[in-house]
Amino acid sequence: MSPEEFQYLAILLSSIPVGFLFKNASPRAKQVGGAAMGVVLMLITCQLHIIHSVITILGTWMILQATPRSCHFLTLGWTFGYLLFFRTVTYFGLPSPTPFTNAVQLLLTLKLVSLANEVQEFCRSKKQEITLFSKSSMIGVIHSIPRLWEMFCYSYCYIGIMTGPFYRYKTYHDWLYQLNSKTIPSWRPLLLRLRPVPAFGGLFILVSHYFPLDYVRTDEFYDQIFLYRLFYMIPIFFVFRMRFYIAWIFAECGCMAAAFGAYPTAAKSRSGGGPTVEYSPIERSPDGDCIAMTYDYETVKNINCHGTDFCVKVKDGMRYWNMSVQWWLSQYIYKNSPIKSFIFGSAWTMLISAYWHGIHPGYYLSFLTIPLCLAAEGAMEAGLRHRLSDAGKLAFDWVHWFLKMRCYDYMCMGFVLLTFTDTLRYWRSIYFSVHLLAIMFLVAGQALAAAKPRSLRRGHPEAIGDGPQKSLPE
Repeated sequence: MSPEEFQYLAILLSSIPVGFLFKNASPRAKQVGGAAMGVVLMLITCQLHIIHSVITILGTWMILQATPRSCHFLTLGWTFGYLLFFRTVTYFGLPSPTPFTNAVQLLLTLKLVSLANEVQEFCRSKKQEITLFSKSSMIGVIHSIPRLWEMFCYSYCYIGIMTGPFYRYKTYHDWLYQLNSKTIPSWRPLLLRLRPVPAFGGLFILVSHYFPLDYVRTDEFYDQIFLYRLFYMIPIFFVFRMRFYIAWIFAECGCMAAAFGAYPTAAKSRSGGGPTVEYSPIERSPDGDCIAMTYDYETVKNINCHGTDFCVKVKDGMRYWNMSVQWWLSQYIYKNSPIKSFIFGSAWTMLISAYWHGIHPGYYLSFLTIPLCLAAEGAMEAGLRHRLSDAGKLAFDWVHWFLKMRCYDYMCMGFVLLTFTDTLRYWRSIYFSVHLLAIMFLVAGQALAAAKPRSLRRGHPEAIGDGPQKSLPE
């Protein structure tokens, strides 16, 4: 592990006992104390580079003050524009930000864009109440436009400040004013969530030792036989997954310790977005006594390890990985795609996601491979799977799962190698196999779909562009 990884781990581990201190604190203690903790962490890890986050927050606040009813796209342009400056500061003679500063800036960008959208929704609901004399649904709607100091407290709250999960201002506000934090379970869900971490940690250390990433950058690696080069991407992606599984599980546990993101199960919360239906924070019996309620932490759930590894489709793999950010991308990017089609919307979303991650060419090469894989799997499902018997569908799904994992292995190489030269060198050494397979399956699937009777093609619920593929997985 690198020194930065050890520091990240220390931050994540320390957030758990700190969370228990904040769990039953007053709203003001949570608000000011949580922000103070975040600022201290930033001063330790980011030093003077904290100024980038200050500028970003101030710019967003001015947009919210000037145009609260149409601030979403302006904030999106401002924060993403500042990301470009942030990543190219060395060209202006400024010092390069630390990796921790980059992590903070990424999460801050998501928070501020979401906040602008929440302010816009608030203004829209108030307008509806005045013009239509009707009260709009208040699910997920904030109670007022945050003031500048409230924006700072939200932005610098220590929970998830560097690792996520992403959460909306409404989720943060609900945490501040929890009515029954003492009755919300923390220890049991936390310990259950931690159960796989020792195994993940041991596997991470073992596999990363025998399959180091740096070996791929050496000439010796490319002297190995084709099958070895092809195989090597599997342990690389495995190590990549273990690293993030551990980090995100610890981050979720930090939330659980503070009862952050805890909602009654009746609220049917979604990762990133929070409750999706009206709910009561306290239930009482006819005698007026409080009734014990069950809670979940779905709002801050950021990884479904089993789903990531064992789901069948590329599309579903996206849904289970970095779940709160996937919700953000679906809500604020995919739904606002310039062209309303599944493939273009997916490509547009992946382009924005690559830009959000950084300016390294490997991000773009990897993320822009996803729409091709999505189109190929959709074509094969529409053209072949539904012609098969139940046994044939089972075999199809097993093959589909195997190829899905190879797709992610392949794309991971661009994500970790980063440079254009290193990524293409590796992909070329395995003959761009996943790209070629995806194109082959896309053409074959479309040919098979075209050979179907027209009535079946028209009425089929999972033809490309219909059914569940209309929206990006969240």
